[in-house]
Amino acid sequence: MRILHTMLRVGNLDRSIAFYTEVLGMKLLRRNDYPDGKFTLAFVGYQDEKEGAVLELTYNWGVEEYDLGSGYGHVAIEVDNADETCELVKQKGGNVIREAGPMKHGTTVIAFVSDPDGYKIEFIQKKR
Repeated sequence: MRILHTMLRVGNLDRSIAFYTEVLGMKLLRRNDYPDGKFTLAFVGYQDEKEGAVLELTYNWGVEEYDLGSGYGHVAIEVDNADETCELVKQKGGNVIREAGPMKHGTTVIAFVSDPDGYKIEFIQKKR
């Protein structure tokens, strides 16, 4: 068994695809409209779905905003250098909500950004 994808509901699919591809450097792997169900699915990731887990961005036609609730945490992405990755995100118009630094009560270097819908993405710096 393996994890295939994580689904996030988004209020503006094109804006979300732009964030994940242009700001975070993922690839748009596929996009399909389902007119009978009035929704569109787009899958983004760093590698093909056969090789690794991806994100499924679900756009329900006509729904522009969701209450994220208190149960959702974040998606984690390993990066070579969390400081440099945060700077790249800022240069591309992204929102850094926690600058790179050691996690509380630990030494692992982490940072957080948020996507256009408010979902948190954690950068975890590779240990050297």
